[in-house]
Amino acid sequence: MFPEQRPRRLRRTPALRRLVAETALEPRHLVLPLFVKEGATEPVPIGSMPGVVQHTRDSLRKAVVEAVEAGVGGVILFGIPLEYDADGSRGLAPDGVLNAALRDVRAEVGDETVIIGDVCIDEFTEHGHCGVLDEHGRVDNDRTLRIYAEMAVAQVEAGAHVVAPSGMMDGQVAVIRAALDRAGHSEAAVLAYAVKYASAFYGPFREAVDSQLVGDRKTYQQDPANAREGLREARLDLDEGADMIMVKPATAYLDVLRAVKDIAEVPVAAYQVSGEYAMVEAAAANGWIDRDRTVLESLTGIRRAGADIVLTYWATEAAGWLNRR
Repeated sequence: MFPEQRPRRLRRTPALRRLVAETALEPRHLVLPLFVKEGATEPVPIGSMPGVVQHTRDSLRKAVVEAVEAGVGGVILFGIPLEYDADGSRGLAPDGVLNAALRDVRAEVGDETVIIGDVCIDEFTEHGHCGVLDEHGRVDNDRTLRIYAEMAVAQVEAGAHVVAPSGMMDGQVAVIRAALDRAGHSEAAVLAYAVKYASAFYGPFREAVDSQLVGDRKTYQQDPANAREGLREARLDLDEGADMIMVKPATAYLDVLRAVKDIAEVPVAAYQVSGEYAMVEAAAANGWIDRDRTVLESLTGIRRAGADIVLTYWATEAAGWLNRR
């Protein structure tokens, strides 16, 4: 009349639960995305992402120091320029906001954390696309690759330890790896946005970077209906020499994340994107969920699905909670 198996025995106390926990979540697993706005004299709040700001160069340095002190594994920087053009040239300029910010951060914290540069021109183009456009208004893959190569070299020379091509151009990893090696930067690592979907969850990010996007990105980002295609993209980036690969977004694509993890022999990252952040913050603000528990549960779920690294806007805050456990 009584059960022979009693799994509840191992859930009885906090110590027992800690002992048998299958998935670890530590500050070192987290990467903090940060936005820096050219010419800003004070941080600019992002309305759709409560608690996240467009930083000044000074406030950016302070935010990075805070992340380092909390034990966060790394930071990834996105720049917001004052001027845009068809080719996103301010993203390559040594004095452009992103490269200046990379130099600031490297000077501030050195090698105490991993500094990642986003290699994409969408934040710097007047049309908001991740590549240059041809005469028909279509993204020109191969012309864009030449820009990415130059951009990656500029970021490493500005201080990035890792470059992260996010534009989903065919062949981007191979071209960037070759350019870095030719420039004498064979030690610089490439974190490839290998599996990036054309997702509705990016909405708040568009506000965060003052996006100029006209149209959509469905011709280069993946169809949310496709999983096998994601594995193909991941294999291609691995074959081209990616040191790490990423799945983006995270929560709606945990099945893809697991499948990618199963084929990858390099670290796998997942990006908990702006829409995921905004939904939790909005629900918590209305008293519908426990904010802190939900954040940690979501991060644990992404780790459980296979992510070695999680990019999240809660990185510093979550690291603080984890340190106090």
